[in-house]
Amino acid sequence: MSDCQIRGLVQEGVIVSDVSWGPRQIQPSSMDLRLGPTAYRLRSSFLPLSTPVSDILQDLSLYSIDLRTSSYLERGAVYLVPLMESLNLPAHLSAKANPKSSTGRLDVFTRVITETGDRFDDISPGYTGRLYLEVFSRSFSLRVSQGLALCQVRFFEKRDFLSEEVLLDRHRRSPLFVSDGGAVGINPFDRITDGSLYLGVKLTGMPIIGFRARHDAGILSLVPGDQQKATDFWEPVPPPTRGEMVLEPEKFYLFASSAKIRVPIDLAAEMLPFDAAAGEIRTHYAGFFDPGFGISGDGARGVLEVRPHDVPFRIVDGQPVFKLRYEKMDREPDLPYGAAIGSSYTHQGLNLSRYFINDFFGEAPR
Repeated sequence: MSDCQIRGLVQEGVIVSDVSWGPRQIQPSSMDLRLGPTAYRLRSSFLPLSTPVSDILQDLSLYSIDLRTSSYLERGAVYLVPLMESLNLPAHLSAKANPKSSTGRLDVFTRVITETGDRFDDISPGYTGRLYLEVFSRSFSLRVSQGLALCQVRFFEKRDFLSEEVLLDRHRRSPLFVSDGGAVGINPFDRITDGSLYLGVKLTGMPIIGFRARHDAGILSLVPGDQQKATDFWEPVPPPTRGEMVLEPEKFYLFASSAKIRVPIDLAAEMLPFDAAAGEIRTHYAGFFDPGFGISGDGARGVLEVRPHDVPFRIVDGQPVFKLRYEKMDREPDLPYGAAIGSSYTHQGLNLSRYFINDFFGEAPR
């Protein structure tokens, strides 16, 4: 569902909040979900299953934190935050949540939980009740506040994914990705197959090809209006001499996609978990592209959030590390993704999260 339809859900009482709505809370095909006034430090993550969340909190909660005072969430600790929004979904409507791009680029893992739910982020048709956000920051301790949006939710009457045949036809008529060599491209790994768009990682052609999270960093503030120097939290990754490099296990990296991505305004795109057989790495946290992403000009690069698991892992320039699945919008959004709505990553290259002043050579390379 698009922005105009989501506004209709608010007017109909399908989406409810006791707090007034934010001016940019509704995006082209999603709605931002905001932190409520209280966070609970937990002993562990959980799924409610048949037990109400309030009952589980009595057992798992160690203490509560007042987010109205801009409090701190420790790195490596699990928190649960009741959100400001709740839902009264009709039987034909479902929803799915995911971290915002700015959240995923911070190595902050978020998952939405529903009352008696048996899956993270998936909200069943007809769900009525509160929403809760599990927050786990792996690289940085965070300063957060009530009303901060770390995740977003999308709504569906049905999901209509494009087949490989349709994807290829759309790509021939108007490219869905553009490699550095043009629409045809020079990277043999960039391809459409199995109903998805497979794209690689860019390790050459830029003075900085990636960033690695610093483990000696201080507290990262996400409070609106606060910004900090990127060099205090990130280490630059220079281009490797032979177009290949070894990633350290359990370190967090940001890289750019080898090709620039384009999402027509009648489509949305979702980055899927990559096949473990192709490498023991996690390549996204957020993984959602709004209608209109990169559509003007020759596209925008996807920023890849990469964490190798267990063992060092070698990657080479152009190696496929993620895939996109395109699906049809029920209606084109009134305001597609782009500068007109203040989108943070319009025409992006290797962009850091919006919470940083990028003092690596002024601007991140594109």
